[in-house]
Amino acid sequence: MSQQSIPAADILKACEGMLRKQLYAVFTKPTRGMEPVMAAIEEHLKFQIELERRGIMFGAGPFWTDAEDAWEGEGMVIIRAGSLAAAKAIAASDPMHKCGARSFTVRPWLLNEGTLTVKLTYSDGKREIL
Repeated sequence: MSQQSIPAADILKACEGMLRKQLYAVFTKPTRGMEPVMAAIEEHLKFQIELERRGIMFGAGPFWTDAEDAWEGEGMVIIRAGSLAAAKAIAASDPMHKCGARSFTVRPWLLNEGTLTVKLTYSDGKREIL
């Protein structure tokens, strides 16, 4: 018989010494096609920028189609929150979700591995994320 799940405490123990940063992934998708999404996009982006400014947003962006040439309204937002309930409340307050243009699900996500490199050129102020 195989296990279907492993207690979070066991995973945290196995990842001891790693980052173990608890974040929340918000998966969002259109409910009624693209017209309502585009009608709400300006307010949605203002909301996203405010989350970013307040340090709540870790990252966000759209999912392209598999051909990488179009957007069908789906996206993902990674947020910092104290709990799953708090993360859901943040997601629910997005104007895109409040008007019903998109629905969302929130999943707890433990960030363990990876790297982030930022290159800043002093002479011209250019910045690059590698």
